[in-house]
Amino acid sequence: MIEKNDPNRKELCDAVIEKVKEEEIKFIYLQFTDIHGIIKSFEINSKRIEDFFQDGENFDGSSITGYGAIEESDKVALPDPSTFYMLPWRTNSNRVARVICDIYKPDGNRYEGDPRYILQRAVKKAEEHGFKYLCAPEMEFFILNQEAREAAFKPSDMRGYFDYDPYDINERMRYSIAQYCDAMGIEIEALHHEVAYGQHEIDFRYDEAVNSADNTITIKAIIKIVAAMNNMTATFMPKPFDGINGSGMHCHQSLWKNGTNAFYDENDKDNISLLMKKWIAGQLRHAKAMCAVLSSWPNSYKRLVPGYEAPVYIAWGFRNRSPLIRVPDFHNKSSAARCEIRCPDPAGNPYLQFAVLLQTGMDGVLSNDIEIPEPTDRNVYHLTTKEMIKEGINSLPGSLSEALGEFYSSEFMKEVFGEEPFKNFYYAKLEENDAYRVIVSEWERNRYINRL
Repeated sequence: MIEKNDPNRKELCDAVIEKVKEEEIKFIYLQFTDIHGIIKSFEINSKRIEDFFQDGENFDGSSITGYGAIEESDKVALPDPSTFYMLPWRTNSNRVARVICDIYKPDGNRYEGDPRYILQRAVKKAEEHGFKYLCAPEMEFFILNQEAREAAFKPSDMRGYFDYDPYDINERMRYSIAQYCDAMGIEIEALHHEVAYGQHEIDFRYDEAVNSADNTITIKAIIKIVAAMNNMTATFMPKPFDGINGSGMHCHQSLWKNGTNAFYDENDKDNISLLMKKWIAGQLRHAKAMCAVLSSWPNSYKRLVPGYEAPVYIAWGFRNRSPLIRVPDFHNKSSAARCEIRCPDPAGNPYLQFAVLLQTGMDGVLSNDIEIPEPTDRNVYHLTTKEMIKEGINSLPGSLSEALGEFYSSEFMKEVFGEEPFKNFYYAKLEENDAYRVIVSEWERNRYINRL
């Protein structure tokens, strides 16, 4: 991540300009995300590369969801040279590259509604207290095929968890995904088949938050492209099929200070620090309020139900995967001490997801009186919603509508986003939820048409 005022920026820009000339790159994609996390992109001719590194490129922000009204539409996309990579699937003579941009206003100030800037602000707040936040998401997704345009999507294979077949097209696609990620500077740690038919998981090495968010949107694009190359569709939809597991994005987190993992404590019986416990307590305190960001589609709440290995219980523990946050076994290795939050899904905007995770965790760390709940190893996967209510188990919101209510009532979320971006996110998601609410499903017709 290289910002506009970074003293190393000119040197990096010069290196990129030289690379463009050496590789005879014709066009460069300038990319950023809207408030939903959808990649926005436009191409510029590489002959103008010096100009756009110096001044950026103007565009109409009023046409981008969450980027303001028509009367304040002018925005400037300024490339971050550290994110420059050639697209490895474009190997013909017309080489193409991409670079991720920071968004500015015409007066030269950052645009407050840029999701990348919201995360950058959160990172700087943590740095002011001497902390560095590292995170690594585990991204689950489905690969689907469609025999005819009008036919329903179906899983591309009938395999299960860790199944292996070297002759299978899905196996070859995973290998292509790993190759493209490596070519774009992303270190893949694991890539395997998941539990459900047609479901896969990709894990990449932890990094600082902005870099991890950049890598997340890049990986999502790569997976989509590899699937399309094989006449298939990849989806990050949290729950594409009922009756089987959905796709989550469990996020591993650690906090570092002076080069040392602040989540580790050799004197604690579990080797986790008081600071980590306070971090977890902060995230539990704001769990309901940030749920609309971590699980941001109406469909997300089809995944967050008991019975399918999805977390609904607002608690923390160790080996048990049913609470919201767990501490994995890190074999007393100080650098590996971390906690894993399990409710995020890969459909959301990773810049906003990591921003709320960082800010809520830091809220716990900096609090002098936060109550740290006891860990639990109770398994609530097989409890129904009714049973959880009867037993008084505190759970995540059951719908995007409920989650948005919690979000809108939170002064803390307003502080994380900033007032205008907070409203932009809320109203964009409210509109999406309203569109969902008016649809009459096949389930409703089958259940109610013939009822007396």
